[in-house]
Amino acid sequence: MSMSGKSQFESDDDPLVNDINMTPFIDVMLVLLIVFMITLPVINPAVKVNLPKANASMVDKNIKSVNISLTANGNIAWDKETLDDAAFVARLQDAAKLPEPPHIRIYADQGTPYGRVAFVMTSAQSVGLTKFDFVVDKKVPAA
Repeated sequence: MSMSGKSQFESDDDPLVNDINMTPFIDVMLVLLIVFMITLPVINPAVKVNLPKANASMVDKNIKSVNISLTANGNIAWDKETLDDAAFVARLQDAAKLPEPPHIRIYADQGTPYGRVAFVMTSAQSVGLTKFDFVVDKKVPAA
């Protein structure tokens, strides 16, 4: 008991507040929302490609690479930016001039004409880019 004769838990001040302070909860939810909004484009590829299924090994994600997407109708995208053939070859030439030329990761739709895949590979080889990875969906083993 204190000197006034009341226990330390008794008070003449305001009554107890039975509400929950929602401000910290809302702040945390807004931060999470912003984080998810920023990471979502990284997770989802920009160019929708129906990749073929195959048994393949994982590639090292730390290697400097360029993502080339080929759609079923033959369009070429360089890291999400759709290019015509001349602009694509110009980008390859610029990439070949870098001190450490990048690997080429080819995301070819399974309906892409072979000629378009061959065009990408021969264009890259002609400027000196010779390291390729073909990206495929993992084949589900038969049960």
